[in-house]
Amino acid sequence: MNVLTKIRLLALAGSLVLTISCSKNSDDNVVIDPGGIDKTANLLATGDSANDILSNDTFTKLLIEIAYVNGFQPTMESMNNFQAFLQARTFKQDIEILYNELPSPNEAELSLQEIADLESDNRTAYNEDSTLAIYIYFADAPSEDDDPNEGTVTLGAVYRNTSMVIHESTVRDLAQQSSQITNADVETATLNHEFGHLLGLVDLGTTPVNDHEDPNATHHCDILGCLMRAELQFGSGIMGMLSSRVSKGNAAVPGLDSECILDLQQNGGR
Repeated sequence: MNVLTKIRLLALAGSLVLTISCSKNSDDNVVIDPGGIDKTANLLATGDSANDILSNDTFTKLLIEIAYVNGFQPTMESMNNFQAFLQARTFKQDIEILYNELPSPNEAELSLQEIADLESDNRTAYNEDSTLAIYIYFADAPSEDDDPNEGTVTLGAVYRNTSMVIHESTVRDLAQQSSQITNADVETATLNHEFGHLLGLVDLGTTPVNDHEDPNATHHCDILGCLMRAELQFGSGIMGMLSSRVSKGNAAVPGLDSECILDLQQNGGR
């Protein structure tokens, strides 16, 4: 059963030895559906809507559709953290979150194309007038790119200008491995990192003021401690990173460094 609950409120793809799927685009030729909804503006490449999200020049409201498989809804804590991140880095203060409960696709694993197909079938929110719509799917299945033999898993990915997936089943599996790190910590880190790519970071639609792209990881930051770092891909993974921050008395989830913030500011953000 599809249950829609509307609540009005004012892409860290990660792993143990991470595989990052942060900036892929999927094919979708459906532009106008039978109901007459023009989807064109929501079927662009990752980062293409960065300025529209950051500034109020064209859109003054964000409508975020949280589509989740029954039993895999994100925590309210992570959603509150995510909202705070958006309000801190964009000029969008009018943010509405729409919860869309969906049945399981009953797949052992999911490709980005399958996730895009599920979006085509189930997404309800698209850009309209002064409202910019974002779609985030919380899946009950891992990514097909995961490699258990190598210990690599994917927590999330962005695949269009207003589309993201969070592999919630994987998020929960990792969070259960630590007494220090919670589901909300891993969800928040994943949401904020992936949304950073929708905001055009790093050099993915938002042009860097100064060069700070990691030469070994395209579209990721080379500054230590930044939310947009890809060090997880080469280090001990997200759990090691978050646990290290907690052990030093810091908040588990890192924020953006000054260079990423400067980039967002020059592209219309805070």
